[in-house]
Amino acid sequence: MGFPKKIKKHLPLQPKKILSERREELLDYIRNDGTYLPKSVLHADLDRGMLDFVKDELQISASGKNVPVVDIIITTQNWSQFTQTWNFQDLDNNVSPPFITVVRQPEVKYGSIPSLQYTIPNRKQFYYASVPTWDGQRNGMDIYKIPQPVPVDITFSVKIICNRMRELNSFNKTVLQKFSSRQAYTFIKGHYVPIIMDNISDESVMDIDKRKFYIQSYNFTMMGFLIDEEEFEVSPAISRVLTVMEMDTELKRGGKTKFPPNPDEFEIDIPYAVGTTSFTQNYYFTADLTYVSSNNVSSYDIYINGDYYGTDLELIQLTSGDVLVINITKDDASLESSLKLQAKLL
Repeated sequence: MGFPKKIKKHLPLQPKKILSERREELLDYIRNDGTYLPKSVLHADLDRGMLDFVKDELQISASGKNVPVVDIIITTQNWSQFTQTWNFQDLDNNVSPPFITVVRQPEVKYGSIPSLQYTIPNRKQFYYASVPTWDGQRNGMDIYKIPQPVPVDITFSVKIICNRMRELNSFNKTVLQKFSSRQAYTFIKGHYVPIIMDNISDESVMDIDKRKFYIQSYNFTMMGFLIDEEEFEVSPAISRVLTVMEMDTELKRGGKTKFPPNPDEFEIDIPYAVGTTSFTQNYYFTADLTYVSSNNVSSYDIYINGDYYGTDLELIQLTSGDVLVINITKDDASLESSLKLQAKLL
């Protein structure tokens, strides 16, 4: 019976994050430099991600030592020059077999990622996030927009150069195990980028007068995308309109007409029946609404004229013609809820 060679010496006391907690963790990776926008992902970042993937995920050992990986991306032209002189590298104090290198094809094709969607116009800005702001007098909101990322397909060739078959078999086993599901993933600036294995080819050179060296090439396609921070857009979400009213101050003598009392302040009770969480009302006067109390309401969101205004606000400022929408979150969805506000006419 075979026994496992890898034994866990320490069991984790905290389970790995999944579902919403995992999504929040990935969002922290994106925002770890203090910005609400994702980082740029360009060709150099994709090349670095592929090189790190080979070094971390496809690492093998030979004679008790890790097989080194050349820490640069080699182009096809450099590779043709490299293969002509690699058997003399010992004289130049450079790496000697076995070693692994990554070669990138110079052409970058338009991507074939499965989630690809075409939009019209192509570089339209799309909503990404709403970020609260404060100008020293009142709260506001900025809207962050980014264009749709451009998908790209980049072809890499991972080559192992060795002089023993056992090293070739070890690397082949590692690659086939990693890509047993046809694809693997590398983590680049907070994004998981898929890598697909295409084919395997042998480039060994047969020379009777020299020692036999094996060169085996593994072709991979990285289904990545490009994000350029120069195309990001930030715009304010709310703009206020100042309303000016002119009044006639001339006194007119005449009989006094009595009217029923018309108070400047009054309470507004907003009921929410079972299954209802939204309230919409058109206001034809200028007033300040102040929060008084609530029943079976955990939080509420304010929208004015379709724009997000804030959450759990104590003061809501309205002008004539505004459309107020209040969406609530109930503590118990099976019960009725209510919200009480104090209105003060201005």
